[in-house]
Amino acid sequence: MNVREIMSDQNTALGQHASSGPVLPQLPEPSHAERARTLISLATVATLSTVSRKHAGFPFGSLMPFALDAEGRPLFSISNMAMHTHNLKEDSRCSVFVVQAANDGDPLGSARVTLMGRAEPVPEQDRATARDIYLARHENSRYWVDFADFSFFRLKPVDLYYVGGFGVMGWVDAADYGQAAPDPLADFAPGILGHMNTDHVDSLILLARVHAQFEASEATMTSVDRFGFTLRLKTEDGMKGARINFNAPVHTNEDTRIALIEMVRHARVLR
Repeated sequence: MNVREIMSDQNTALGQHASSGPVLPQLPEPSHAERARTLISLATVATLSTVSRKHAGFPFGSLMPFALDAEGRPLFSISNMAMHTHNLKEDSRCSVFVVQAANDGDPLGSARVTLMGRAEPVPEQDRATARDIYLARHENSRYWVDFADFSFFRLKPVDLYYVGGFGVMGWVDAADYGQAAPDPLADFAPGILGHMNTDHVDSLILLARVHAQFEASEATMTSVDRFGFTLRLKTEDGMKGARINFNAPVHTNEDTRIALIEMVRHARVLR
């Protein structure tokens, strides 16, 4: 059974085993499109892969700072001398790869997304807006962004592939991605994860026991969103994954703090 199946079984269990813990409403999880949009919105640098002009058919990888426009399209400010610029002018097909920083020491458990599309120069009528968006994300680029040698490119997505960790993956339609919005906890999530994993591991182990019926010796919160959170658990049977819902959607750091405190208080009564 993979992690996705485990999480699905546990979500079902939350509504079926009242005697083992509080019955939580079956809130939906963010879609892959929302998760992809959230992950990309948090990043400032990606790996850009272009089609090599020198070696036909080979991918050429570059480190690429970027910003997102209102539709989630990556914007690049790139030099005409750069190899990736030469490649894009020859063939606009490319991809950007973004990965979440590993929060439990296992990079393969981190979320990541590959966005494929075509990157072409930003039309003149859109350049001022692209410049403002890019500078808001990369203030230091103000020193060179207006050089004649630099220009803005915009990547129009064709398709995306999202991996949310072990066993959680799938294609994301470009239109769905463009219509999705970042999760409201996106900016707070790193702080929440850091705090819970540093100061409240015992509480996470308790929540895993009450809400997911797992006896764990170690627990790491690997993600959190408005509907709930996921745990990576060390058990006698090996590493397990669990998805636990909040009692109601949360939208702020304070909402999340209050929700977790209440869940832990309730779990202590039931343990």
